Amino acid sequence: MLVNDAAPRAPVLHVLVCSTRPGRVGSAVGRWAHTLARDHAGFDSRLIELADFALPVFDEPEHPRAGNYRHEHTRRWSESVQRADAFVFVMPEYNYAPPAAWLNAMTYLVREWQYKPAAFVSYGAASGGARAVQIAKQVMTTFKMVPMLEGVVVPWVGQKLKDGELQLPEDSLQAGRDMLDELLRWTGALATLRDR
Repeated sequence: MLVNDAAPRAPVLHVLVCSTRPGRVGSAVGRWAHTLARDHAGFDSRLIELADFALPVFDEPEHPRAGNYRHEHTRRWSESVQRADAFVFVMPEYNYAPPAAWLNAMTYLVREWQYKPAAFVSYGAASGGARAVQIAKQVMTTFKMVPMLEGVVVPWVGQKLKDGELQLPEDSLQAGRDMLDELLRWTGALATLRDR
C-alpha cells in the first residue's frame, strides 16, 4: 500500500492590484494585503500588478469562453488567472465604480474565473472604495465567482501612508484576518467545482 506523505498544497491566492495608473497608491495597499495574506499562512499568496500585463482594450476576435486566444498578452493573462484558486482584489474607486482596467481584464477571460472566491481590500476617499466593490461584486457573479461579504475598507487612504507604505490600525488587521479566514473556507468548498 502506497502512502502519500506529502502535505496538501496550500491554495494559491492572487492579491491583484486593480489600478494601472502610474504612481498608483494601490501598490502600497497591495503590499499591505499581501503581507497580511502571507502572515495568515492559509494561502500561497502572490502579489500581482494588473498593470504588468499591459492589456489593451479587449481585442480578442473570438468570445473568450472558447479559450482560443490570438494574442500573447491574453495568453499570459489567462495563465496567471488560471493558476489562482482565490483572489483578493485591491480595488480603488473611480467615479463610484471599479477601474475600467479591472473590468477590461475580467472581460478577457471566462473559464479561468469560474468557481473561485474573491474578497476585496478597497481604498479611496470618504467611501473607501465601497461603492466600487458593490458594482464589482455584481460583475463577478456573471463569471460564476463568489464574492465575500468580509473585506477591508480604507477611507482617506492618502492619510494612512507613511514613507510609501500603508499603516492601518489593529481593527483593520483583524478585518483582514477575518476576510482571509472566510476566503479560505470558500476556497476549499469550491475546490470540487474548480477541479471538474
